[in-house]
Amino acid sequence: MSIKLIAIDIDGTLLNSQHQLTPEVHTALKQAEAQGVKIVLCTGRPITGVQPLLAELDLFKEGDFAITYNGSLVQHTDNNEIVSKFGLTHDDYLEIELLARKLGVHLHTETEDTMYTSNRDISPYTIHEAYLVNMPLKYRTPEEMTDDLSIIKMMMIDEPTFLDEIIPLIPESFLEKYTVVKSAPYFLEILNKNVHKGAAVERLADYLGIDQSEVMALGDNENDLTMIQYAGLGVAMANATENVLNAADVITTSNDEHGVAEAIKKYVLN
Repeated sequence: MSIKLIAIDIDGTLLNSQHQLTPEVHTALKQAEAQGVKIVLCTGRPITGVQPLLAELDLFKEGDFAITYNGSLVQHTDNNEIVSKFGLTHDDYLEIELLARKLGVHLHTETEDTMYTSNRDISPYTIHEAYLVNMPLKYRTPEEMTDDLSIIKMMMIDEPTFLDEIIPLIPESFLEKYTVVKSAPYFLEILNKNVHKGAAVERLADYLGIDQSEVMALGDNENDLTMIQYAGLGVAMANATENVLNAADVITTSNDEHGVAEAIKKYVLN
């Protein structure tokens, strides 16, 4: 079957190492869209961190969608109508925050419009994330985090070597209760158990009446693994992690070599 939906990770996939959308990738995406193919950005970022790219690609039209927070939120981009949403409870927050303190790792929490941290020595990676996704960052103690906040995800963030040291210390019961996935060497994301990119792409495909075999997914990191596995055509970037490379149906060139454009030209365009 021909491809009708392309789910694309952003960082390390759609964008090059300078965080730029190259003209080659832009052109290929618009050519695929002209053939009637749905272009869906599928990212760990919140919608605020996707809006400039949606504008650059003109993906705010009726019938356009975005998958954000690693699949926690699937929504229309023209009117923000939600297709599916899975978040974390206040009790989840307290449990995750306590574990982070026990492990001595930095942590931040994201709602749909704000980032919170209870770390007085705010991690530079938290500041980087707030800047990257264009979100206000607020310091709040756990006691100040009220149960009316709509928490979407939480992130343990730290130096890559330290993060790798503490990951094996996370209890098995915790891993069974939440989706825990690395999205960058310095980001460990903690999400509702029902959430991962593969499930979100499947929900959107079902919503649109698109068969699994008609879906192409492109990614590079561990949080892309499930959508690579779900898609009828899973495409790994040449710069992908070993797990993603092994799971993919095909491997395209790197994000610095217009890999998304190369895959679209080879497998999508007539």
